[in-house]
Amino acid sequence: MPNRPVAAASTDELDTVPDTVSPAYAGRHPLTRLFDRFASVVTRWAGSPAAFCLAVVTVVVWIVTGPIFHYSDGWQLVINTGTTIVTFLMVFLIQQSQNKDSVALHLKLNELLSSHRSADNHLIGIEDASEEELRRLAAAYLRLSTRPRAEEDAAKVDVAEAAGQTSER
Repeated sequence: MPNRPVAAASTDELDTVPDTVSPAYAGRHPLTRLFDRFASVVTRWAGSPAAFCLAVVTVVVWIVTGPIFHYSDGWQLVINTGTTIVTFLMVFLIQQSQNKDSVALHLKLNELLSSHRSADNHLIGIEDASEEELRRLAAAYLRLSTRPRAEEDAAKVDVAEAAGQTSER
């Protein structure tokens, strides 16, 4: 059977599928999947009323034990060390969940853009643009919003050109 070139999928044409170095890439490694599940569970629990109550109870117990330990440096060190460690670890867990939520949100917005005929598909994948490219695109949209209806078509061309420059990186 002769080797025929395979037609590019629609997502390849849109360049929306993240590559393996992208933070949007869903890793297949078992450790990555385990960390993702762990981060999701901990993040959900950390935002719960039970977690807040546990934190309040911990602080109250620490305050009540102040007179017992004569408000010593060691007594203060316990709460400072505990909160520092918890904060340090939670930053990574919350960032993992935030990254996943951000990717999901971008995918939903990309779907809305691609499904609407009059939408500018150049904006799909814009989250990977540089700050300069985003500012240029924002300025083009600002010009579009301040023009009268008769000039809108010309302004849409300006926006498409600005968006096209970001996707040709």
